Amino acid sequence: MASSHLFIITGASRGLGLALARELLQPGHSLVLIARHARADLHAPPGGQLAQWQHDLGEAEAAARHLGEWLAAQPPRQYASATLINNAGRLADIAPLSQCADGARQASIAAALRVGLEAPMLLTARFLAATEPWPARRKVLNISSGLGRRPMAAQAAYCAAKAGLDHFTRCLALEEAAKLHGARVCALAPGVIDTGMQLELRSADAALFPDQGRFQSLHEQHQLASAQGAAAQVLAWLQRPDFGAEPVSDVRAPGAGPGGAGAGGLKTSPR
Repeated sequence: MASSHLFIITGASRGLGLALARELLQPGHSLVLIARHARADLHAPPGGQLAQWQHDLGEAEAAARHLGEWLAAQPPRQYASATLINNAGRLADIAPLSQCADGARQASIAAALRVGLEAPMLLTARFLAATEPWPARRKVLNISSGLGRRPMAAQAAYCAAKAGLDHFTRCLALEEAAKLHGARVCALAPGVIDTGMQLELRSADAALFPDQGRFQSLHEQHQLASAQGAAAQVLAWLQRPDFGAEPVSDVRAPGAGPGGAGAGGLKTSPR
């Protein structure tokens, strides 16, 4: 009987993705990390496996094709479980949309949507198609944000990508629930985390970003969770017996403790 567990994580070179990878580097785990840069400080433990693929998810089709081909080459009964964690995200230039008509800012919008929405959809499609014949338990965890459920000025692209991620997950949950052995899927907002994205937001031009002061206050008042702590919460959610019962959830939502399936999550802030 297969005993190893496969985890595929995007955006694993920093922030929450890196913290997830570090937590999951355990004996019996096989990790595939997809990011623009590899991490020389990550090593598989005895009895574990690690592969790092360098892909820019702004060019998601190539990464998805690589994933599909690699999965198709794996023995169908090699893994007891297979999990795709779509973690990668990208901010567009922080400015009102009316000031994003020039080439560079248009490109930043396109990149944010490709990394935050197109890449998860293409990777998930390849993952599900390739693993559908496997007897392994399969899960898709999409790392969402409170900003997918709450609008914020000067962040239209990021908010739209996360809202799209949530609704794509709802649609996917319906599809997989109709199958005899469908995958379990969830878009999970992980809380407010001290990452490079938070630094970008609190360092933004306040004249272009009305909420800049609030992000600055979150940092000054020590209200940001560590990436390591957030990773532990996310992985605990992933292991819940009711994972996927609510396709869109938030670690901060009422009823989100052990055994409770909280959904919604109207608190704010990207991770």
